[in-house]
Amino acid sequence: LAGGIILGVALWLRHDSQTTNILYLQLGDKQAPNTFYVGIYILIAVGAVMMFVGFLGCYGAIQESQCLLGTFFTCLVILFACEVAAGIWGFVNKDQIAKDVKQFYDQAFQQALMAESDMNNGKAVVKTFHETLDCCGPDNAVGAITPLWRDDLCPKKETVLKNLIESSNCHKKIDELFSGKLYLIGIAAIVVAVIMIFEMILSMVLCCGIRNSSIY
Repeated sequence: LAGGIILGVALWLRHDSQTTNILYLQLGDKQAPNTFYVGIYILIAVGAVMMFVGFLGCYGAIQESQCLLGTFFTCLVILFACEVAAGIWGFVNKDQIAKDVKQFYDQAFQQALMAESDMNNGKAVVKTFHETLDCCGPDNAVGAITPLWRDDLCPKKETVLKNLIESSNCHKKIDELFSGKLYLIGIAAIVVAVIMIFEMILSMVLCCGIRNSSIY
């Protein structure tokens, strides 16, 4: 059940409309950074393997098989080690993910402002960011200095004053999007880790109980 829940959460994050709209974008021959999906794929793999390993543990408990329970324990240890490694990787790269996406947005924004922007898809990329995240511009300073591009690129007819008050710049919205998603991934990883620890303890207790009972 825990594996199914983790798999469901991971698939929901993978196919979330906001992230897919942004991370599938392509600016010329450059693809949007998809480092975020590495963590999602790890969660999907962990969820799927947990479902299989959980079935193995249940069957081993029903059959009172020390071999199956030992295999179940070994698989849990391997999964736990992979999850710890993935958690360390995610903690190290959590700021880099949003930074890479913001850099990609800034490049598209600069191309959208250029006179020859019709020759590339910079405007289309920027509009997708604006419509998906309901934001406008890379930061408030740029919004105050260059308000002329708003009618062409932004989803709403916004005034410069409104943008300054509400801080609806895309850098902030990108940070909010990925910090929220990474926070959810972190919670799921902690829940899985706690469940795994209990599973390892209980499987060893059951395995030892079966071994002792066979003596009598």
